[in-house]
Amino acid sequence: MDFSQKMLRDGALEGKTIVVTGGGSGLGKSMTQYFMELGANVAITSRDIEKLTQTASELENTTGGKCLPVACDVRHYHQVEAMLATVLERFGRVDVLLNNAAGNFISPTERLSANAFDTIIDIVLKGSKNCTLAFGKHWIDTKQASATVLNIVTTYTWTGSAYVVPSATAKAGVLAMTRSLAVEWAKYGIRSNAIAPGPFPTQGAWDRLLPGDLKEKFDLAKKVPLGRVGNHQELANLAAYLVSDFSAYLNGEVITIDGGEWLKGAGQFNMLEQVPAELWDMLEAMRKK
Repeated sequence: MDFSQKMLRDGALEGKTIVVTGGGSGLGKSMTQYFMELGANVAITSRDIEKLTQTASELENTTGGKCLPVACDVRHYHQVEAMLATVLERFGRVDVLLNNAAGNFISPTERLSANAFDTIIDIVLKGSKNCTLAFGKHWIDTKQASATVLNIVTTYTWTGSAYVVPSATAKAGVLAMTRSLAVEWAKYGIRSNAIAPGPFPTQGAWDRLLPGDLKEKFDLAKKVPLGRVGNHQELANLAAYLVSDFSAYLNGEVITIDGGEWLKGAGQFNMLEQVPAELWDMLEAMRKK
């Protein structure tokens, strides 16, 4: 079976403008590409404008669509407001916010500084809050008929997981916000949903999480009942459906796409109990660097 098959019909997102935070690489880039292939205008944001510009140029050449790179540190509300203004100036409206920006690292919690913990909370929870609040206020004030917020969480959002406590804490908050606003803002035509991906390896993020031979030692595919990790197109297919009009009656849901991993063994990184202290020392030095 070809897991890279595209799901929606051509033009399914025609006329929509989508903002993807953390859209310069990894899963954010993969979702952005598919949105553009389906006819959407997409703005991608992160702190690295050089990477964003390269990605936008590459995706425009690949898809023939429009991609706007906008530098934004989602931890700062005024930067989010400025980013939204830039997107509105270029495209005239925004229909979808995809909160994808995230940060994570594996570490025994007692080895974390308060600042390290705060960094993940600020990017994931505070950043998602900043974007959702700014975009929501805009949609409500302008009486836009419909809009969608899609949040990327994780399967350990509801189980928790050792060794990624800041991420689990922040993602749990994002899921609570998703479900709460699905009820509160439905009267404004704003839907809120979430995706909880299992292992979808990306070169940058997974190399940082599991450097060296850790990827082989802790083969995440072995934890998945289907015996494999996810293909980026599979996630992009689901995301495209959830931001499309085909899912107009779906609100307040979190959809898990993990091959059954969390049901097999809750806590994606619990197996790191086997990591010896000297290897934690090496990982801590890499993180601080």
